[in-house]
Amino acid sequence: MAGLRAGHGVLRRKPIETIEEAETAEAHGEHLTRTLGLWQLTAIGVGGIIGAGIFSLAGTIANGTAGPAVLLSFLIAGVASAAAAFSYAEFAGLIPRAGSAYTYGYAVLGEIGGWFIGWDLLLEYTAIVSVVAIGISGYVNFLVTETGADLPHWMLGAPGTGDGHRVDLFAAVLCLLIAYLLTLGIKSAARFETIVVALKVIVVLLVVVVGFFHISTANYQPFFPFGVSGAFTGAATVFFAVFGYDAMSTAAEESKDAQRHMPRAIMYSLAVSMVLYVLACLVLTGMQNYKDIDRESGFSTAFKSVGLGGFADVIAVGAIIGILTVMFTFMLGVTRVWFAMSRDGLLPKWFAHTHPTRHVPTRVTWIVGVASAVIAGLVPISEAAELTNIGILLAFAVVCSAVIVLRYKRPELPRSFRCPGMPFVPGIGVVASIWLITYLAWQTWLRFAVWFLIGLAVYFAYSYRHSELAHADARGIPRD
Repeated sequence: MAGLRAGHGVLRRKPIETIEEAETAEAHGEHLTRTLGLWQLTAIGVGGIIGAGIFSLAGTIANGTAGPAVLLSFLIAGVASAAAAFSYAEFAGLIPRAGSAYTYGYAVLGEIGGWFIGWDLLLEYTAIVSVVAIGISGYVNFLVTETGADLPHWMLGAPGTGDGHRVDLFAAVLCLLIAYLLTLGIKSAARFETIVVALKVIVVLLVVVVGFFHISTANYQPFFPFGVSGAFTGAATVFFAVFGYDAMSTAAEESKDAQRHMPRAIMYSLAVSMVLYVLACLVLTGMQNYKDIDRESGFSTAFKSVGLGGFADVIAVGAIIGILTVMFTFMLGVTRVWFAMSRDGLLPKWFAHTHPTRHVPTRVTWIVGVASAVIAGLVPISEAAELTNIGILLAFAVVCSAVIVLRYKRPELPRSFRCPGMPFVPGIGVVASIWLITYLAWQTWLRFAVWFLIGLAVYFAYSYRHSELAHADARGIPRD
């Protein structure tokens, strides 16, 4: 057969022609149900992208890094993210299976490559859920305080984050609630996500429309107070606010028509999110001089500066809604990656069991829910956030590289979506991801190295011998 061969040992690959087959999955309780339509997928994507980026990060970058050019920071990051999004869209249409980057890597780079992508995403996505939960907790505390309630200090934060803090109870409970929601079935969970995302978009548009009437063009001068380099430095930071479609793509196996809908949902969700980001940045830096924008709650202070302090509660509610959907998308992502790895035999099959009627991986969902709750409740947000960067950037680089390799090695494969500008567009995604990795602290690299070594030990101790492809090799089943 022309093109990539199945390989041997750690480089054995899942043949793309048969990757949609799941001969024994249903019999072993490893079956997902295709119920998601185009707009539900798009809502999950938007839910994963829009969150703290608008309500927190925009103010931080405007005040200390880019000034009014923060909107360019989001645009630059959006272009880099779009390059990766095109690559994900091509793979999503070609391989409509659970697992996203893990599955794509398994098919193109071989088992060891797919393993490490999946292993990294297990940590990264779980950490994102925890970090986002901590962010929501701060807004919940703000709203409760506004009512005049005096909450015990022990439940308001992780140890070391404040006087008397013992656990961030709100954050931990939110993680468990999202896990419970996902165990109800993908149809019910996606319906909830779609409604909440719609509310989030309405709140953001309300903020933009109300704020538009209080813009002073003088606040846009100077546009580059930190130089053009400030806009690029800001882009490196806000890049982490313009992905989320990657986690959404893990649900390809639960889409009614993944080959057509998944690529569209990826592009639609990124486009909608980028428009909202740019509009929000224009309003934020137009309402208040960048020097006066609060790093923690930019929009709240901006509206107070024009006499609309009461609008702060609306913004806090919007932030809670917005960030809640991010938790949903990334917890969905990590559970589907874990499910796919377990079904392939790289992790124990016990984890791939799905509920007999709801057809969702309830076991891994509760494990992720509890793990993220522990991190969110007991780890300070700064330390938890350091776990969320490197693995996703590496996955982006791998997917963008793999789509180039596969296009030239297997041009005959049927693709419902083709990444434009081959190989330059995915090449931009590779370069952008590697460039952003250079901005990460050495502590991030150290944590990644430790996780990498643990993964290496697990792979050779268990996965190498128990994978489905290893069993096929043992039985002499050809994969070429």
